[in-house]
Amino acid sequence: MSEKKVYIYTRFERFWHWMQAMLIFFLLLTGFEVHGSYKFFGYDQAVRYHAVAAYALIVLIAFAIFWHAVTGQWKQYVPTRKMLTAQLRYYILGIFRDEPHPTRKTALSKLNPLQRLVYLGLKILVIPVMVISGVLYMLYRYPSSHGVAAINVDSLTFIAVLHTAGAFALAFFIIAHVYLTTTGRTVTSNLEAMMTGYEVIEDDTPDGEAPERGEPRPDETTSDHPEHAPEIAANA
Repeated sequence: MSEKKVYIYTRFERFWHWMQAMLIFFLLLTGFEVHGSYKFFGYDQAVRYHAVAAYALIVLIAFAIFWHAVTGQWKQYVPTRKMLTAQLRYYILGIFRDEPHPTRKTALSKLNPLQRLVYLGLKILVIPVMVISGVLYMLYRYPSSHGVAAINVDSLTFIAVLHTAGAFALAFFIIAHVYLTTTGRTVTSNLEAMMTGYEVIEDDTPDGEAPERGEPRPDETTSDHPEHAPEIAANA
């Protein structure tokens, strides 16, 4: 079986991924300090840093939404039931039995069925909840030309609990995500792919066999992309 080195992740995609990861990690670090879990920066500094990082994340999200919309990459997160059970079984049992991965990654289909569901949930539920509750938290009381103004909210208790629950959900996701990055072709192959944009995938489609709709052959890439370089055959 041959392998192909395929261009999967664009420059903006990689920038967005790593910048988002750093901001979320920093927000968790400062947020839990504000919550009183430990002392690192000091309360006042942690609050200030947390607010700056939060606004930076909102700006990044805005650019990401625009990029997904104009490039059509939002289609990557459309859920599907196809191979969902097989993918779930692979993560529960198959991965520990060294079984082959049930789905193949391509430039047009970067996420497996389970990843689509998880990432869609993050994008339409967890992240929006974190952003909205965080903004309400920051602007609950704020200085104005007439003194201290406040949003018409009776209590911050529900908002605080919701924001904290979202933080724990993000922390759990990051732990699972980091672990699953080590389950690729090699321990570091997924990490290398998100740094370089290129990933080595198996080319097991017989010659002359047409791929399924929406699932191109593994050796097909976005060749019209300005960053795309000729594919490099490995172990052919």
